[in-house]
Parts: sequence; structure tokens; C-alpha cells
Amino acid sequence: MQDPIKVLLVDDHEVVRSGYRRLLEATADIVVIAEEADGESAYTSFFRLQPDVLVMDLSMPGMGGLEASRRVLLKDKTAKILVFSVHENEVFLDRALDMGILGYISKRSAAQVMIDAVRQVAASNVYVGQEMMPYLLKQKTSENGEQLSALSPREFEVFCLLADGKSVNDIAKLLNLSPKTVGHHSTNVKNKLDVSDITGLTRLAIRMGIINP
Repeated sequence: MQDPIKVLLVDDHEVVRSGYRRLLEATADIVVIAEEADGESAYTSFFRLQPDVLVMDLSMPGMGGLEASRRVLLKDKTAKILVFSVHENEVFLDRALDMGILGYISKRSAAQVMIDAVRQVAASNVYVGQEMMPYLLKQKTSENGEQLSALSPREFEVFCLLADGKSVNDIAKLLNLSPKTVGHHSTNVKNKLDVSDITGLTRLAIRMGIINP
């Protein structure tokens, strides 16, 4: 018999993790070897445990799922990552696929979708949930979409944190950067997005569906 697919499950809500763990382990070919509640722990556990699939939420306290995924893929380009998120828009989907994440599904997907997605990602196949297809097909025709695509992965992470009300010092601690470096990224973000202040960044992020009002 083939060994079961080893999954590292990352979400900051214990109830959510518990539910998905029961779902995945109800199958004969998938086993959840560990759970984590934030991106930094996920990064550490990934290289310590070497799971077949890293199932990653995006919005978590501290280091978010995109930044954690970026760091994992920077160190291991063959890492198989499946995002499951409440974010259903082309901004996050494009970011995830562009950085090498193999799968992206919505948290409102049917239970079977998660199982299918884990199996496909474990086989090194790209899997995008049916509910995300309209966003996959949507072209970046808006001015805001074009501007956001100009942000580097690090700048996008800083943009999300600034828009969510984090200070430069907060972001520096979360991303293990100096405040000076974060300030530099912040300036680049504002210039590229043609926004003069944090309020403008927040409004843009709400408009693009990146954060909730």
C-alpha cells in the first residue's frame, strides 16, 4: 500500500483546524501530522517535519500565510502548498499562484473539495477550487489591479499589514525586519499605488477585498 499523504495544517482558529483534521483523517490516504496557528510556526514545522502538503490559511496573527509560504518556497521550491482562505478575489489568488503555491480553495468549499485538493497538490498538480474560477479567469484590467501587480511579494505583505492598521514597528517585529527597511518598503508601496497616506492604503485594500471594512 502507498504511504498516506502527510499534511501540516495551519490555521489560527483551533475549531477550524479540528474540523478539517477530522475531515482529512476520515480518508484512508491522508494523515494530519501536525497543526500550527501562525505562519512563523508553520515555517519552522515544515522543515522539521517535511510534510507532503502544507495546508495554509492566509489571514493569521503575526506572519500571514502568504509571507510564510513565500519563505518556505524560497528555501524549498518543490514545497507543495494548498491555500484555504476566506479571501475570494483575484488579488490573493494571483499572488499565491505567482509565487508557486499549487492549490487555492475557499473555506466555503464543500468538504470533498479539500480532500480532492490535498490529493491533487500532493501529486504536484495545480488545483483551484470551482468557486475561485471566475477570479482565475478575470483579467487585471483595472488600474488598481495593475498597480498591485507591480508590488513585490514583500511589498504586498507590508501593504496588507499597513492597511490593517499595523505600525512600522509592529511590522518590523512580525517580519523580522528593521524599522528602516519596513519604512523603505512602505514608501515604495505608496509610490507604486499612488497613495499618500495609510488611510488611502486602507481604503484601497477594502475596495480590492483584501481586508474587511
